[in-house]
Amino acid sequence: MQDLIPDYPDLSEVSIGHRQVLHPLFKRLECGVSEFTFANIFLFRKTHGYMLSRLPDGTVMISGRDNGKDFFMLPFGLPKRDLLDGLFKRFSCMKNASERQTLLLREAGYGVKEDRDNFDYLYSREEMAGLSGRKFHRKKNLVNLFTGSYRYEVRPLLDEYIPDALGVLEGWRDESSADDYDAAKEALGLCGKLQLCGSVYYVEGTPAAYILGEELKKDTFVVHFEKAAGEFKGLLQFVNQSFSAGLPERYVFINREQDLGQEGLRKSKMSYRPVGFVKKYKVSV
Repeated sequence: MQDLIPDYPDLSEVSIGHRQVLHPLFKRLECGVSEFTFANIFLFRKTHGYMLSRLPDGTVMISGRDNGKDFFMLPFGLPKRDLLDGLFKRFSCMKNASERQTLLLREAGYGVKEDRDNFDYLYSREEMAGLSGRKFHRKKNLVNLFTGSYRYEVRPLLDEYIPDALGVLEGWRDESSADDYDAAKEALGLCGKLQLCGSVYYVEGTPAAYILGEELKKDTFVVHFEKAAGEFKGLLQFVNQSFSAGLPERYVFINREQDLGQEGLRKSKMSYRPVGFVKKYKVSV
């Protein structure tokens, strides 16, 4: 069957059928790591070569390959020492270990290193919605410039507006380095099956931007994709503010994922004054 996960050491590619097994497991997690949703694992399965296997103790392990090096991830718990040692013999490192896991791994004698380029940025939903105070003065001015200069409309990203969002994605692809284009395109086509939600933004009657994400945990919404096309000053600041204001108040935080070590992206994410980070670690022997 499509949803079966093979027993270790066998591995299988991630399929949409695995959602019924993995989604409930991801929903129980409290670590808040942005990679640990079924949608993220599925949409970036080709980018990172994600594969699945079930360890002898029943724990689901996710493996992958980045920059020519194999790695594994254990979002659902650490297995016994002998199983863990076997994984480190097969793979070069463990990625995206949570802070709680690293305490146990350090005690066990493994080497633990902060993976700063992959820290998730956490923002206050309330702050992003209001942009109040001196620290957001420039952002608020850009939002006001946008709303005072252009005729705009915001619509929920329902099926009928997916073609408009695809048009934005194509325009974005033409204007920038499209590293996650394939994942973003597939996400738009599978919004319903993956339970993703978002908004599409029109400027002067033309689709100009969209944003797409999902609930990461009870108090946190994660933004997986935010794309814009065209030269409209203040558009991205407006999208950020508008979407934050439209989220239910039960979301205290917005996770806007990592900067991947890109200087420009880091500067941009820091300019929104994160209230914290979801730290991730690489572990080796």
